[in-house]
Amino acid sequence: MPTPPVASARAVTLLRRLGAEAIAHPGGTLLAHLQRVHDRLATWKARPALQLAGLCHALYGTDGFPTVLLPLDRRADLAAVIGTEAEAIVHLYASCDRKATYPAFAQADAAFHDRFTGRTHTPEPRLRRDFAELSAANELDLARFDPVFREKWGPELLALFTRFRDWLSDDAWLDCRTVLAAPSHLPPAPAIPTGEQMRRTT
Repeated sequence: MPTPPVASARAVTLLRRLGAEAIAHPGGTLLAHLQRVHDRLATWKARPALQLAGLCHALYGTDGFPTVLLPLDRRADLAAVIGTEAEAIVHLYASCDRKATYPAFAQADAAFHDRFTGRTHTPEPRLRRDFAELSAANELDLARFDPVFREKWGPELLALFTRFRDWLSDDAWLDCRTVLAAPSHLPPAPAIPTGEQMRRTT
């Protein structure tokens, strides 16, 4: 089901007001990247709330993108635009301490490490699936538009999403294999992406 046009238009208006169109990003601007992530999730037939979260996933900054367009004390402002369900996905994605969370994430009861609070919690299965799907959509967009990024990090990301496989839709997994399959001349992917890579992406 596509995102309701009114909701996505309101989100884009907010993103423009917050300056996303003026921030450089692989493939053009941050706004263009966010729109492509939204569109990729739509192609994977994600539900509207997840598509809207993809459109706004970098607003609070992330472990790989320190620029904050909207402070956490304004979460209600974002929820008013995209809904509480989509905002909760954005917050979860933004809060992830990737180095601490990724290694065990595939386990249903694995702790999720919140970089904002320093605490851990266990997301419910649907939120865990949302996080995995959004992570894949974000990284695949970077890999498509930045060949240097893809060559350097593609094998590690493929290893990461191979471990996430049970939390990804079939369409997302197929896209991961298509975009991230390592050229034969590259060394085998290590089991766990490095902390440096975790900090380099939105």
